[in-house]
Amino acid sequence: MHMGGPYSTARPTRPRLGHTEGSTMRYLIRKIGFYVIALWAAVTLNFLIPRMLPGNPVDIMVSRLAAKGPVSPATRSAVEALLGADSSQSIWQQYIGYLGQLAHGDLGVSVAYFPTPVGQVISQTLPWTVGLIGLATFISFLLGIGLGTIAGWKRGSWLDNIIPGLTMLQSVPYFWLALILLFIFGSLWHVFPLHGGYDVYGVEIGWNWPFIQSVLYYGTLPALTIVISSVGGWTLGMRNMMVSTISEDYILTAEAKGLTPRRIRTWYAARNAVLPSISGFAISLGFVVAGSIVTEQVFSYPGIGTALFQAVNNNDYSLMQGVFLVITLSVLGANLVVDLLYGVIDPRTRARS
Repeated sequence: MHMGGPYSTARPTRPRLGHTEGSTMRYLIRKIGFYVIALWAAVTLNFLIPRMLPGNPVDIMVSRLAAKGPVSPATRSAVEALLGADSSQSIWQQYIGYLGQLAHGDLGVSVAYFPTPVGQVISQTLPWTVGLIGLATFISFLLGIGLGTIAGWKRGSWLDNIIPGLTMLQSVPYFWLALILLFIFGSLWHVFPLHGGYDVYGVEIGWNWPFIQSVLYYGTLPALTIVISSVGGWTLGMRNMMVSTISEDYILTAEAKGLTPRRIRTWYAARNAVLPSISGFAISLGFVVAGSIVTEQVFSYPGIGTALFQAVNNNDYSLMQGVFLVITLSVLGANLVVDLLYGVIDPRTRARS
């Protein structure tokens, strides 16, 4: 047996051609397969959970119709078929029918907004939520990353000393902070409106500047509330990662090479320190839809959170399932993007998985 010593002439083994491409493809297949299974499980729970709640949407709709006159058994059967809650079918048959409707893009008819289809309700309310909370989350992320980078690079500065005050705002209940801002800027100083998403009397809905200006004006205070309550967490996380990163050997090597502090801070320290924050940011984007309920209730904002609140109050199975499906897709999609992005940024994650 040939033993390789200090003077061994054995050639090092070269990686096989296509090995990297093959490992990347296997990584992608495993990740996508996992999220496909997770999506199926989420869709199944989405079907079962609303049916475990007390109440029946068919009874609610029939009671509404009964206020205008007697309801025949044929009418009740038609309402059951319309809402996907046919009592003559087993739960398994309803589940198969639900999957078939999803495959055709049919989410059913909403009880709370009857006779509007669920897909139309979601398409009308989702852009308001994504535009408000998504943009506010993006702004707070960029602001927190910038402040955390500077604070971690210049430890002991005035900016580093005010970070505990920023993080304290995150511990304040969100609805309480929103009510305080509403009282100060809405009732006391009359700077921003108290409720709504736009001026319903003064502008025409459409892609015109008066309407866009009204939407921005009405959304400023809710967005400001989100930014104030979340920027401290991003700042603290980035600051701690910067402090840990600047003690690494490659930072000392970059300084020994004579690189400028700005280049070291940006391309060596911040670039590596931001990786955990990117993961958290993508996940937080996935929860934009789920986290909109409190925001929209406080500010009476016409988003998907308000639609979900109405669906729960009216035992609207179809609308609840549709909103939960959107939340599921957003969360799973955000996590999938994070996994794929990490595989590109840090190839070591592909090797471990």
